[in-house]
Amino acid sequence: MTKHDPDLSLLFHALADATRRSILTRLAETPARVTDLAEPTGLRLPTVMRHLAVLEEAGLIVTSKDGRVRTCAIVPEAMEPARTWMDDQRAIWEGRLDRLNAYVMNVMKERGQ
Repeated sequence: MTKHDPDLSLLFHALADATRRSILTRLAETPARVTDLAEPTGLRLPTVMRHLAVLEEAGLIVTSKDGRVRTCAIVPEAMEPARTWMDDQRAIWEGRLDRLNAYVMNVMKERGQ
């Protein structure tokens, strides 16, 4: 079994929720105030704040406060561990499928002779 990476688990947990993914999509355009992020969700502000806390804990966003206004910004490089893990998994499975294909072709070739 592979080593458990708690940071990767936090990242995938944060990305598992559709509301959090939509917040990230919005923040990919430009930083936004919490109230602006909450408006399209239809959720109450405390609920949105919990979603933002999960995203911030995973390192996907940073927040800053200016007076009473809290602004959020995306941290795009925080996605790199997930991208690396998925690329590694893709390479493993492509290798397995290539070996399976070679085996099947070899069996078909042997049966054909």
